[in-house]
Amino acid sequence: MKAEGFVKDLANLKFENVFNPYSERCEIYDYFDAPKKRRAILKKMLEAASQVEIDAIWIGRDLGYRGGRRTGLALTDDVHFCHHVDRWQLDFGRLTKGDAVPERTAAVIWSILSQVSSPVFLWNVFPLHPFESGSPFSNRAHNSRERKAGEELLDNLIGFLRPKRLIAVGNDAENAANKFEDRCKVFKVRHPSYGGQNIFLDQIQSLYDIDTTISRKMTLFE
Repeated sequence: MKAEGFVKDLANLKFENVFNPYSERCEIYDYFDAPKKRRAILKKMLEAASQVEIDAIWIGRDLGYRGGRRTGLALTDDVHFCHHVDRWQLDFGRLTKGDAVPERTAAVIWSILSQVSSPVFLWNVFPLHPFESGSPFSNRAHNSRERKAGEELLDNLIGFLRPKRLIAVGNDAENAANKFEDRCKVFKVRHPSYGGQNIFLDQIQSLYDIDTTISRKMTLFE
């Protein structure tokens, strides 16, 4: 698999009540070239990641309207967009207009990821933004058809990056990751939402042997 082909396959995905940030432009918030830039960012990240030994792919469920719908990056909001591209020595400007929009899950993820020096790639079971019918700025869980398409991409991604392990953030991610346990180790951690923040931080601390005290202080405002 080549990075360019992977991004092309991703951009070609189309589903009802799903926003594809790699091929679609949000008329309210996106700059005119946002989809093109999202494709370019992901392609360069994949190329950079393929040149190093990836410790893990952290897997979430799907893109949220406050996070990945805008950035095109899993578990990443506007606030942490620059941190994400910096990890791969890339340089890209904002993709969306107005103030940077924060997302709670992204804040917790990046509070601890900023202390992880090992190469980590962020992804989702379903790497697009599914929303409720008639409400594009809402979140819903992906359905079985969408999940199948996402798992096929995840299969290709694992083959391309060859991570040592998969870290599944939440139950949906664990269900998908377990299908690849014959290829790499799978670890499940609590999703940081709905009261799971401290458990998530403790589990990542254990996996990476780091101090989460700073992380908790950084996310108290949430």
